Amino acid sequence: MMTQINIRIDEKTTSQAELIFDDLGLNMTTAINMFIKKVIRENGIPFELKADPFYSGRNMSELARRAQEFESRDTVFIIKSTEELEAMANE
Repeated sequence: MMTQINIRIDEKTTSQAELIFDDLGLNMTTAINMFIKKVIRENGIPFELKADPFYSGRNMSELARRAQEFESRDTVFIIKSTEELEAMANE
């Protein structure tokens, strides 16, 4: 008995994947079946999953805090040319 699964994938991703599968002599159905069988054999996702630490809740809270702190201050920007900075360093 076979089960049919409907999934939504954007067109660009589908096209890119189909080109790769075609080079490998596979179609989308066969490739997805291979992935699912690998999940079963390994009892998990067959590749490492990582979250980008930049987008962690802790980091985003810290970035928001710093942005708010920066915006609440009277900030003065001092602009110096490379030559001016070199002259200051040589004083």
